Amino acid sequence: MSVDPMTYETQFFGFTPQTCMLRIYIAFQDYLFEMMLVVEGVMLKKLDGIPGCKVSPSQIRKCTEKFLLFMKEHFDKLFAKMEEMLLQLVLNIPKNVLLPEDRVQEQYPYSKEEFQALQDELQQLQEQCRAEAALEQALRAELEEQKVVKAELEKILQCFDGVESICREHGAGNFKESFALLTQNCKKLQDVLKDVEEKSKKMKQHD
Repeated sequence: MSVDPMTYETQFFGFTPQTCMLRIYIAFQDYLFEMMLVVEGVMLKKLDGIPGCKVSPSQIRKCTEKFLLFMKEHFDKLFAKMEEMLLQLVLNIPKNVLLPEDRVQEQYPYSKEEFQALQDELQQLQEQCRAEAALEQALRAELEEQKVVKAELEKILQCFDGVESICREHGAGNFKESFALLTQNCKKLQDVLKDVEEKSKKMKQHD
C-alpha cells in the first residue's frame, strides 16, 4: 500500500485513496476465497461420483490451500501494479488543479507575514469585543443601581409631598418654609441649650 498521505485527494474525494484501494483489495481477496470454496465443493462432488476413488477430502483441502496460496501470491503482485496505476492515473489530482474551495486563495494570495498580521489584528479585535462587553455589563449594573436610587428618591419626594399636604390642611403654610423655620428654631434651641450648660458649669465651679 502507498504511504503517501494524499491529503489533497482526500479533501476532494472525501476518503483516502489508500482506504479505497484497501477495500478493493479485501473485496477481491474475499471473492477469491469464496471461489476456492466453490471449486473445492465441486471437486468433492465429482470425486464422490467416481467409483473406487482413493482421493480423500483432506487431500482435496490441502490441494485447495496450495492453489489458493499460489493464486494469492500472483494476485498480490498484480494488485500492487493495479494499485500503483489507479493511484497515479485515477485517484490522483494533478498539481495544476485547484479545488473550488481553494480558488479564493489563488485570487487573493497572501504571504505568511500578512496572514500573521491578520491573526494579530483578529486577536486584538476579539480582546476589544470582550472589553466592550465587560464595559457594557458594568454600565448596565450601574444603570440598575441608578434605577434603585431613583425609586428611593421618588419615595422620599412622595413622603415630602404628603407632609406638605398635611401642613397645608392644618394651615402651616408652605412646607419648605416651615421646614426651614423648624431648622432655624432647632439651631436656636441648640444654642440656648449650650448656653445653659455653660452657665450651669460656671455655677458649679463657684459653689
